Amino acid sequence: SIGMEMKHLLPAFFLTLALLCVTARAEPTPADLNAAIGEELFTDENLWDDDANTVATRLRWPQESETKADSSYRKYPDASALFLGARPYSQVLYGEEGLVSGLSIVFANKGDAVTMSPNDEKLKKDAVLRRERKSQILDYKRTIQQDRKTLTASLTSLLGEPTSDRFMQGSGSTGDSVMRWDWKGHTFLLAAPRDEYVSLRIVPSSVADTRGRSRLSDSEMRERLLSRIERRPNGDVVLGDFPMVNQGPKGYCVPATWERMMRYMGVPADMYVLAMAGETGEGGGTSMSQLLAGTKSAIVAAGRRSSTTGLKLQVNDIARIIDRGTPIMWGMFSTEEYNDALRSRIKDREAMTDPKAWNETLKQARKDAKKLRGNKERAHACMIIGYNKDTRELCVSDSWGPEFRERWVTEEEAQAVSMNSFFVIEI
Repeated sequence: SIGMEMKHLLPAFFLTLALLCVTARAEPTPADLNAAIGEELFTDENLWDDDANTVATRLRWPQESETKADSSYRKYPDASALFLGARPYSQVLYGEEGLVSGLSIVFANKGDAVTMSPNDEKLKKDAVLRRERKSQILDYKRTIQQDRKTLTASLTSLLGEPTSDRFMQGSGSTGDSVMRWDWKGHTFLLAAPRDEYVSLRIVPSSVADTRGRSRLSDSEMRERLLSRIERRPNGDVVLGDFPMVNQGPKGYCVPATWERMMRYMGVPADMYVLAMAGETGEGGGTSMSQLLAGTKSAIVAAGRRSSTTGLKLQVNDIARIIDRGTPIMWGMFSTEEYNDALRSRIKDREAMTDPKAWNETLKQARKDAKKLRGNKERAHACMIIGYNKDTRELCVSDSWGPEFRERWVTEEEAQAVSMNSFFVIEI
């Protein structure tokens, strides 16, 4: 009878043993992770105490920006690149206080996949182009599904079955649902909104546990913002230490500007994900209203407040906000005439030391501002980051490269091209 009892117990015994073996599966080593990723990301079991520049150099990801508080390194790989078995379109490594703070990788997405806008006049006249666009849409939707499966399989084979979680990455849709894998204080978060994009974030588990909330307290953030205000002898008051973002081959100037502003205010953001939040459709341009709606969720989740403000585009009104250390997102028309006016005096403005003499120089510019007109095809967003009360000028910053980090525009010129649309992130 004992033999019979053992016979009946054997299946349960082996099932328990199998479960124990699965539970006791060996954790992957840093070398195992690197082999699966296809990059020399890890040298030990803690990425978060590594120097950000050293890791970026090892990965061969070019430096994009460096400020006193943070840094970023961004690479746009070619079609032969693979990360965990799938093709990445954008790879970013972020640093805080000199150390690695996270990575963001975007894979298949509708922005890169569809080259023709639905509003393209050529589509109305050319059936071949319409068929090509339709084919691109079908292809990218299939690729998104395939990348999701590939990345899920790669991470599951390394780290076991994922759990479901929520995490804000800079758009409302990304905050809905992610798959999560954890390894020794590192969390891998895979997001794949249907027919939108596939993205992977690697963040400290403590950040994932708070779903992306800012690491800085309100008091620390206020102190940091005030410390960035530069007051110059010529009367210029400017917010310094702004991150720059490489808008890349897609020319995502508006999402790039939003990423700069959000990061400046301590809100994690990836330009590529923001671009997806602001896409009106496959191959379409960035929609300001959709982008605003998408970013609000991420800003709130990070513990900040966002608001559209009805301020007047006058130096005194702007000064009240800048004096708090807060930049202003400004919706405007970046016309050729407007940019030519700023470009014509940029060198002289850089050398300005006498506000009274400079005011004399600006008299003609103020008169010519009456000729400036808005143009819906040149709708744009930039940041107002400074002012000069003596010369009645505003300092604006665009995401077109270092030479556009700081440009000065008269009050009259700004009013002529303004959409009267303003947005701030507050503490």
